[in-house]
Amino acid sequence: MDFDFTPEQQMLRATFRKFVDREIKGSYARALDDDEASGFIDATMWGKLRDLGTFMVSVPEEYGGAHSSFINEVIITEELSRGSAALGIIVITTNGFGSRTILFNGNDEQKKFFLPKLARGEIKFALALTEPGGGTDILGSIRTTAVRDKGEFIINGHKRFISCAHVADYIVTVAKTDTSASKKTRSLTVFIVETKEKAGLTVRPIRKISIKGVSACDVFYDNVRVHPECILGELNNGWYHLLATLNHERILVAAMTNGIGTAAFEDALEYAKSREAFGRPIGQFQAIQHKLADTAVELELARLITYKAAWLLDQGRSCHVEAAMAKLFSSEMAFRAATRGLDILAGYGVTVEYDMQRYFRDSRNPIFSPISNEMVRNFIGERLGLPKSY
Repeated sequence: MDFDFTPEQQMLRATFRKFVDREIKGSYARALDDDEASGFIDATMWGKLRDLGTFMVSVPEEYGGAHSSFINEVIITEELSRGSAALGIIVITTNGFGSRTILFNGNDEQKKFFLPKLARGEIKFALALTEPGGGTDILGSIRTTAVRDKGEFIINGHKRFISCAHVADYIVTVAKTDTSASKKTRSLTVFIVETKEKAGLTVRPIRKISIKGVSACDVFYDNVRVHPECILGELNNGWYHLLATLNHERILVAAMTNGIGTAAFEDALEYAKSREAFGRPIGQFQAIQHKLADTAVELELARLITYKAAWLLDQGRSCHVEAAMAKLFSSEMAFRAATRGLDILAGYGVTVEYDMQRYFRDSRNPIFSPISNEMVRNFIGERLGLPKSY
């Protein structure tokens, strides 16, 4: 049993950690979080991420990428999220909803067209799945439809909380194509919808308090026409195509929250060392030490289950439960880490001059997204052999 990262992985982490410390933490991350910001990184920062190879790691070499190990992608997501959770979301949407979705479900032409562009950072993707009536219960709540008409499909519907949709060049859209299917799992189809000057497509960012550096959006489809060539995978088999990427997404969300938790811990530890009360650093007081010790333990455990799940995935082994456990534990760890950080920083913790309040707000989001932790617990319980609870 070997818990060491390879020299290449250690170098990768060091590279992204230095980049985050130099370019992201502090003023840039705070500017992203500003209410007047655009809800996405600027072109210069996108270029820097591209030059670091951020978007190449999930694309095979034959398509211009540098794919070697999913663990590398986890490392990148964790380190970028230590600077800003928004950057973690950008990795998930571009690499996960873009590259991996195309790689797993696309035909040869789609792979040859999209994957090199994604690897070079030339295009942006978003995934439109959640709707106003439900997120976790997609099969029961989805109302968006795609109907055949004169050799095309006409999409009508409303998607909600779609990250990065306002800047995406393509929105991977899940719609119901068979309203009479005997099985709901055989009623959905995935479409790649190009956004540029697309008639009937409207995207509107939603104001929110967490991970403001990346906008979540309403996406409206009003008789949006797409060609059959835009179908990703098989007609009416979209549900199973989505399942192929679930473990990757959950592990990357765990990595993102581990980054948030790490940032909260590091800031709280530094403050405890420098802040004085009653003539001594507050880190000398047992009450403060226990909060930091609890966070250190939970952070270590969160990273262990996350990297175990990633390793299992790299080995081609089943990791459904481990991926779910990682998402569950890591997201709740980050929230507890930020809450303890607020306790330690006290009044300073709720000021915008310090980042702890942002960690607290950002850590709340992954507890219910992309799947609620209540539903994750249901899934784990079912895998333990308990009756289905929903």
